[in-house]
Amino acid sequence: MGDGAEAAGATAASRFGTICVFCGSNAGRRRVFGDAALDLGHELVRRGVDLVYGGGSIGLMGLIARTVLDGGRRVVGVIPRALMAVEVCNLFDFLSGSEVSLNSALYWWQISGESVGEVIVVQDMHERKAEMARRSKAFIALPGGYGTMEELLEMITWCQLGIHDKPVGLLNVDGYYDPLLALFDKGEAEGFINSDCRQIFVSAPTASELLTKMEQYTRLHQEVAPATSWEISELGYGRTPGADQS
Repeated sequence: MGDGAEAAGATAASRFGTICVFCGSNAGRRRVFGDAALDLGHELVRRGVDLVYGGGSIGLMGLIARTVLDGGRRVVGVIPRALMAVEVCNLFDFLSGSEVSLNSALYWWQISGESVGEVIVVQDMHERKAEMARRSKAFIALPGGYGTMEELLEMITWCQLGIHDKPVGLLNVDGYYDPLLALFDKGEAEGFINSDCRQIFVSAPTASELLTKMEQYTRLHQEVAPATSWEISELGYGRTPGADQS
């Protein structure tokens, strides 16, 4: 069976030609996280969706990027210049058949910073997020750390403000994001998050369910200002591909 195997059993083509996935440069301490990244990668391939991601080749980033690329879809990594030189990661051996202690399951890898697929090098983290957003029709967050959560929240905020109206999805693997969802509920209950804005993003425990929800997403909240009123070219969000960014 070749690359066309997944295409043969494909579902109807997604309305999202390209999806940006935010995720950890670590693989996590449990196999379930790596499995979820692989499953999301296969689901994107089945639906004919290309990938934009953070440009790493390790952790969950590397898993989903290789899966999508091996499935015959386009992969574009966006990475700041400072992170090109070296990537250092502690990885969980999720391919082992059992979950074992941290000392025996985690090991250190230092690699040269190789990337998967096409690579776009940007100057800083702010430009990275803007470029990833500009190239994508929707966003998904897998489990990750501070960076993943910050990227997720920025895309939610941009949607609230009216900078974009693209669906945002949270892949809540094994309840990883339950505390964050509870915090959002608390923010709504205390009057800091409007009820309609609480519906800006969708969440689900599996890739298939999440993508189906995102396909059906309809904006319910009132944007703060229309996209045309934002000077989004200054954010890098409105730049033309290939334009001089010096």
